[in-house]
Amino acid sequence: MSETVPNLRDLGGLPTEDGATTTHGVLLRSAMPSADDRGPDGVRWPPSLVLDLRSTAESGPSHPLAASGATVRQISLLEALRPDGVQSADPQVVARMATGGLQSLYLGMLEIARHELVEVARQVASHDGPTLVHCAAGKDRTGVAVAMILRTAGVSRDAVVKDYLATGAAMDAVLRRLHLSGPIDPRRPAPASYLAIPQDAIDAVLDVWDSHAGGTAGWLYDAGADARVIDGLRGRLVD
Repeated sequence: MSETVPNLRDLGGLPTEDGATTTHGVLLRSAMPSADDRGPDGVRWPPSLVLDLRSTAESGPSHPLAASGATVRQISLLEALRPDGVQSADPQVVARMATGGLQSLYLGMLEIARHELVEVARQVASHDGPTLVHCAAGKDRTGVAVAMILRTAGVSRDAVVKDYLATGAAMDAVLRRLHLSGPIDPRRPAPASYLAIPQDAIDAVLDVWDSHAGGTAGWLYDAGADARVIDGLRGRLVD
């Protein structure tokens, strides 16, 4: 039986700092989708482009939406936490990410997955149809990537934080999905750190971008994005 994708929302209608709003039907975020999912009313489903931020170990050989005709791109943001991961990272950074809580995990992503975050931005900026960004819960990796996209497009910081915190209302459905799919052992309670949606974690990431001389767009540029990516995000996402 089909169900609504957990933690799915259209990121249209968000206010920008210059008084505009983001366009509906362009950028979606969610937890891990399944082949039988349906979208809520008003959300085009399935999307035409899917950016899967999970690792290869999590995702398996085939994405659930591949058979729908969607183009699926896997861009793993936490590969460096795997012993055989392809990303190269300072062992001290990896240790902080693995043991220092969500704030350390998020800040570590900005260090070890800079090029991958640029690729996420590039894909969203260059695609003409609706794009879904997801990981497992749609909370941490998706939260950082979406915050980067929205801030680059000029969405206000308060609106980005509010969107991040909105995942809290979906966590019961997210956990049901993950229990059914196997990544979480249903015999063991999920740790508090997994369930948390701490504002200080996303604030720490936003502080990094806001303190950059060029803001989030400048950070992206320094990470390897070019002007077409920056302008493309703004053009695609803002009415």
